[in-house]
Amino acid sequence: MDLDQIARGVRLILEGIGEDPDRPGLKRTPTRVAEMFQQLFSGLENQPPLEVSTFKMGKHDDLVLIRDIRFYSTCEHHLVPFMGKAHIAYIPDGQAIGFSGIVRLLDCVAHRLTLQEGVTRDVATT
Repeated sequence: MDLDQIARGVRLILEGIGEDPDRPGLKRTPTRVAEMFQQLFSGLENQPPLEVSTFKMGKHDDLVLIRDIRFYSTCEHHLVPFMGKAHIAYIPDGQAIGFSGIVRLLDCVAHRLTLQEGVTRDVATT
């Protein structure tokens, strides 16, 4: 991720809306936004795991449901944040997935430019 290029872009946006990027309140804004973007879009540098850790379990054919996993992401159409709660369910079929693995997967997928449908698709596909 090129933080200097992001900061230059933010400076252009500030100028484009008629602001003075050199005034005291905005002087460090381009750098702060670049650093924030690095965190918000960390999923671009960290690929979701192709496999999550599983462990064997006895015969179990009931649905496992993990509810209310909070996540936040950024809309690829408007660059505005969106947030929500995900509910992820699966049938173990002899293998269970650790809760933390599912949360890490969701976090990685959400930390990139996407749509709500994209988060759902990428978690389910992975």
